[in-house]
Amino acid sequence: MSATELSNSFLGNLLEICFVTRDHRRTMEGLVRLGIGPWRIYTFDSRTVTERTYHGAAADWAIKVCFADVGDLAVEIMQPLYGPSIFQEYLDRHGEGIQHLAFDVAGRPWSERLAEFAGRGFEPTQSGRFMDRNAFAFFATGEATGTVFETYDIPAGFTWPEPEEWFPGPPPAGQQPPLRIQEGTS
Repeated sequence: MSATELSNSFLGNLLEICFVTRDHRRTMEGLVRLGIGPWRIYTFDSRTVTERTYHGAAADWAIKVCFADVGDLAVEIMQPLYGPSIFQEYLDRHGEGIQHLAFDVAGRPWSERLAEFAGRGFEPTQSGRFMDRNAFAFFATGEATGTVFETYDIPAGFTWPEPEEWFPGPPPAGQQPPLRIQEGTS
């Protein structure tokens, strides 16, 4: 144990904080008023996400996902569109708000990340692979911690596709959002 880390630490770096909303546009507008943006907007569905699961079984779901960067942290907005999801469950139980935090799990290989959460009693609740490369998984940590924890694995060489839309507009020419490359991942 140290002043900042327990001997059983495994979560690594905090990468992201996510708001779940019924209206991604309204939430983006509010956050832009606070100076957070620009936003990159994507749809996560059968065209963009493979291996979609919900509580351990294959599932057909879609969410609108929006990203903005604040320093080293990604701010995310998710709006469920259809199908079963932990995001719709959150809205139904709690209303809109901060639904999850994402960590890099210290760059461990994907199978080790999943095993580490499971070994601590936290099973995956939703998962997928964006562009068939960027794996992500959410875990049943809410009852123990008050919120959901996520890990995702951005593989070396992964390039985010151009978003469906920028809000309120794209960054100036020649400027791009950070790549957030995770060293030592698989």
